[in-house]
Amino acid sequence: MKISRPIRVRIAPDAILDNYRAVRRHAPKSRAFAVVKADAYGHGQWRAVQALRGEADGFALLECENAVALREAGIEQPILLLEGIFSARDARAVGEYGLSTVIHCPEQLDLLLGNLPPDTAPDICLKLNTGMNRLGFTAATLARARQRLADELPRARLMLMTHFAEADGERGVAWQMERFRALAGDWTGPVCLGNSAAILRHPDAHGDWVRPGIMLYGASPFAETSAAELGLRPAMTLESAIIAVQDLQPGDRVGYGGTFTADRPMRIGVVACGYADGYPRHAPNGTPIAVMGERTRLLGRVSMDMLACDLTGIPDAHTGAPVTLWGHGIGGEVPADEVAAAAGTIAYELFCAVAPRVPVTVDHD
Repeated sequence: MKISRPIRVRIAPDAILDNYRAVRRHAPKSRAFAVVKADAYGHGQWRAVQALRGEADGFALLECENAVALREAGIEQPILLLEGIFSARDARAVGEYGLSTVIHCPEQLDLLLGNLPPDTAPDICLKLNTGMNRLGFTAATLARARQRLADELPRARLMLMTHFAEADGERGVAWQMERFRALAGDWTGPVCLGNSAAILRHPDAHGDWVRPGIMLYGASPFAETSAAELGLRPAMTLESAIIAVQDLQPGDRVGYGGTFTADRPMRIGVVACGYADGYPRHAPNGTPIAVMGERTRLLGRVSMDMLACDLTGIPDAHTGAPVTLWGHGIGGEVPADEVAAAAGTIAYELFCAVAPRVPVTVDHD
């Protein structure tokens, strides 16, 4: 059913492919798992996989059910379960569908070894805790896990991996790489290391496999460096239109709570987009918006279905004028990173928060 309300998301699969190729340029000696977890960061798992189907070295996600669906759809590349397995059924699927899985604790190893189908030997990524302290084996548990795999699953193809906590910050990755090397000891097999920030900034921490996530979707992992400066293309645009125009006099307030007060005569536009569509409710006055190709600003508090923007400097903007909330749209260009920074969050959250009620269209270049 066609939705008449003007808000929509546009996805550009070619941008996802271009951004994957940027991964290759930055990490030419590594293979790359395209991370399509969280419905490809809100872009649609199937859209992202289809965009990369002929080029990606592998895919990485969380849910075993989604991995099985990719296999059944004919995806032949390695598919990595980033959080490992959660049930005996998952363990059986790893063997039956030739999936790769992270194993990050002794209990998961028990689950895998106790339920793999006979005569199967999956690809296993042993995750090491090098300081992020979420998931991973430690010095106290790693040796036993490696020995059990050598004894009970000798044909399994083993890789070591870790996840960087501060690849985007001043502390960097050297401290974790030191811990990784200490834990790995005499390991000479493959390793899986770099996330988006490490791919772009830390070439010594790529490993045999990298795991690009946010950079695939055209946003920057760095607060101080834009996606455009990194050569990345936005893959998602959230756009809508002006549905009403109001003239304000000095002292007039805007929206719930009156959090914006006009200090001069102004024109404002009401946009069909609110927090029920996934736009951040906490976005403050001044958050960038584009209308008819002109940059302007959010005014007042975001409500459930609407928000207001300043049209004072855009005299030709009237009802129906195109609006870009983020991305590259008819209304203009507004990097998602800028919107996220203004709202005190990150582009990851913006992309993942887009509501199911917002219709999606796909650009076909």
